Amino acid sequence: MGKKLVTAQKRGETRALCLGVAMVVSAAITYYVLGTTLLPLHLRSVWTLKSTCHLIETHIHDQEELQGKMVPRYPCLWVNVSVAGEWAMLYHMEDTLDQNDQCSYIPHSRDSYRAAREEVEVAQRRFREHQAFYCFSAPNGSGDPRGVLYRRRYGPQALLEALLWPSCLLTGGLLVIAMVKLNQSLSALAAQK
Repeated sequence: MGKKLVTAQKRGETRALCLGVAMVVSAAITYYVLGTTLLPLHLRSVWTLKSTCHLIETHIHDQEELQGKMVPRYPCLWVNVSVAGEWAMLYHMEDTLDQNDQCSYIPHSRDSYRAAREEVEVAQRRFREHQAFYCFSAPNGSGDPRGVLYRRRYGPQALLEALLWPSCLLTGGLLVIAMVKLNQSLSALAAQK
């Protein structure tokens, strides 16, 4: 009976040790993937200066010509703000500037015009309720001098959120390994006495 118990304990320790090592390896792989994808985007972001923006005006552009270009077939919100005494165009995130530089907010649901219009109207209403809010601008000489961001996609908060689960996985794996090793050393001490 004692020999079967020792064999079962060794099998359990081996499985727990494999689980701990697998958790540590998974965390290391996740850190590598995040380090090669998200971290460079965070480091290359030029939108680092946090400022207070004051709302000047908002318009919803439908299908009309704006600065010699046709605005796409979905409604988009155009927001003009004042930052440090200068006028600037507000963009929701970095992607908004790349998708359409004449829109501040592009609706997510562009399949239905009515749903897209309602989404844009809700965003416009929120901007009008909060006349002053935080925004991000680029230092002089980098980025768009007349543009500011409402929210950074690759800011420090996003980086911390992305690193939370791999850190928990790494900590859990190390704790499992430490507990197995502690159990083995205590078993060896008990066997000697």
